[in-house]
Amino acid sequence: KETLNNFLLDGRIEISNNRAENAIRPYVTGRKNWLFADTTRGAKASALVYSMIESAKANQLNPYMYLVYLLSKLPGLKELTQESLTPYLPWSPELPSWCHKDSSKTPQD
Repeated sequence: KETLNNFLLDGRIEISNNRAENAIRPYVTGRKNWLFADTTRGAKASALVYSMIESAKANQLNPYMYLVYLLSKLPGLKELTQESLTPYLPWSPELPSWCHKDSSKTPQD
């Protein structure tokens, strides 16, 4: 009951998960096409990547540019903690402008 009532404590939490289910529907219906996920580790890796892409879309980011950013920056982190990962979350104001859909800029290193 306590977990179920969490949506009453925070107005940002939706009572339904319809948006999440609709976001993953293309991957569920196409699962027979992804034969590389024939192991538990492969399935977990696929779920992680799909989650990152759909989270980027839900936060009005360009999924490709967001993944480029993550895959270029995260390997350099010394430790993976909540604090160290917060700037890389799709809703973080610290993301570079070129990760956003409306940006015509490209990454500058």
